[in-house]
Amino acid sequence: MSLVRLLGFRTLACGCVVGQYRELATSRELAYVEEKSAACTLPGHQRNHMVVAERTSVASAQDLSSAQAS
Repeated sequence: MSLVRLLGFRTLACGCVVGQYRELATSRELAYVEEKSAACTLPGHQRNHMVVAERTSVASAQDLSSAQAS
């Protein structure tokens, strides 16, 4: 078990609420489903389970940082 710091919450398009955390030992960011929406049909969204970051979010962040460097 490792210590984590809460960074915030966000609501996904399916309605599930995800908590964003940073692991203190490695500075790795993690996302856990805090509440599953009644309308969500995704089997990977289960309460207290980790979800993989969306690739579009990562790509957008990389595009933004490279645009700022130019």
